[in-house]
Amino acid sequence: MLEAAWVMMPFLALFFALFDFSLSIFIQNTLRNAAREGIRFAVTQQTGTGGQDAAIKAVVVTNALGFLPNANNISVNYLRAIDLAAVSGTGSNSGGNICIVSVSNFTWGLVAPLWQAINAVTYTVSSSDVMEAPPNGILPAR
Repeated sequence: MLEAAWVMMPFLALFFALFDFSLSIFIQNTLRNAAREGIRFAVTQQTGTGGQDAAIKAVVVTNALGFLPNANNISVNYLRAIDLAAVSGTGSNSGGNICIVSVSNFTWGLVAPLWQAINAVTYTVSSSDVMEAPPNGILPAR
C-alpha cells in the first residue's frame, strides 16, 4: 500500500498537470478562433439587433464553445488605417478602417493546481482586419 501511494501521487500530479496544460492550450485556441470569427463577421458589415458591435460580440460568444458566458470581456475597437489613430462614433466602422476584436482578462481556474500560487490562468487574445465597404453603401449602426 505504501509503495502504491508513493507511485500514485506523482502519477496523479503528472496526469492533472498534463490535463491542465492541454485544456489551457485548447481554451486559448478556442478564444483565438472566436475572435477571428468575430472579425470575419465584422469586416463584411453585417449587423443584428442592438447594432454592429453587439452583433460582433454575440458571434464571439457563440464561437467560444461556452467558455465565455457573456460579452463582458469582449471589446470592439476601430482604428483609422492611415495613421492608426483610434476612431469612435458614426463612421468609425467605414470601409478601410481597421477593426480589432479582443477578448481580454478572461480567467480560467485550473482543475488541480499543484502550486498554490498559480490557481488560475488569464487569457488575452485579439484579431484584426480591414473593414470592407458596405454592399449597399449604408453603414450599419454601431
